[in-house]
Amino acid sequence: MLSTAVGCSWHDAGNGPAVPKPSGPAAAMCRSLHDGLPGTVDGLTRSASEPASEFTAAWGDPEVRLRCGVPRPAVLTPGNEDYNPTAEAVDVNGVSWLLEKQGDGYRFTTTGRRAFVEVTVPDDYAPEVNALTDLAKSVRKTVPSEL
Repeated sequence: MLSTAVGCSWHDAGNGPAVPKPSGPAAAMCRSLHDGLPGTVDGLTRSASEPASEFTAAWGDPEVRLRCGVPRPAVLTPGNEDYNPTAEAVDVNGVSWLLEKQGDGYRFTTTGRRAFVEVTVPDDYAPEVNALTDLAKSVRKTVPSEL
């Protein structure tokens, strides 16, 4: 069974990403992921995420941002007007990621995992997918595949 969070906006009042509110198994997986995240991603040093949370992380300036326990993306939600079962995805070191172009970079969201992990990468770090290589091991280890 897939656990998701609800009611998350893209940004909180501060500069950082909105903090997801996963519950149950998803929250436990996200806490484990947070503890196992690498100190560097694509050569960028991990920084304090604002607001501080065990469900978010950041690297570099501008920030590569990670949020764990986010809701299922609209393009992956049957019945949603944006549903697209053929949306573009990429496999990086054993982790499948949905790709969504944003105005200033890409948003990647895991697919086929028991919790959704989202990573946003600014255009400054093109090719943006490179940041995912350093995150794959931690995601595979802490956020199991759906059965």
